[in-house]
Amino acid sequence: MRFRLGLTGSIGMGKSQTAAFFAEAGCPVWDADAAVHRLYEPGGAAVAPMAELFPQAVVDGSVARQALRQVIATDSTALPRIEALVHPLVRADRDSFARAHPDAIGVFDIPLLFETGAEAEMDAVACVTIPPEVQRARVLARGTMSAADLDRILARQMPNEDKCARADFVIVTDTLDHAREQVQKVLSDIERQMNARDRS
Repeated sequence: MRFRLGLTGSIGMGKSQTAAFFAEAGCPVWDADAAVHRLYEPGGAAVAPMAELFPQAVVDGSVARQALRQVIATDSTALPRIEALVHPLVRADRDSFARAHPDAIGVFDIPLLFETGAEAEMDAVACVTIPPEVQRARVLARGTMSAADLDRILARQMPNEDKCARADFVIVTDTLDHAREQVQKVLSDIERQMNARDRS
């Protein structure tokens, strides 16, 4: 892959829509959450090792996320053991994707990019952002979680301002048009970087 761009941002910040804009611009996009779904579905690479580790988390030949959440809630040692199993499989899926697109600017949609150290594998990182009150309103408007659920998720994630400070590009997702414009600017900057790199 010619260039690996990590795309990250906290829940409700507009990362999925921004990833769609990169795809619209012709970039292949790898989605970390989709990769985990592939690993957990019947025949997925995580099913057999998970069945050995936590057999109660495997239901009808697939890893059941609700059962896995129950395991994590009742066993304080579970999460690091699950991560030690899943993270290398996710990395292998990511590497396979990169090999399949050797000439592309690839976008890697990774919610916990900084938290898992995946930025070390990227040529640059873009972080999506909006004010926290807009984030909260967006997430709660979905009706899929309570304010307490959101607070628990945010407590596990790196603060948004820290992510933005560490990113090479910051994309403000206040409106669709503004986000799309910024995606085009990021791609123009990357093209310039690659051309300079090729000339040197």
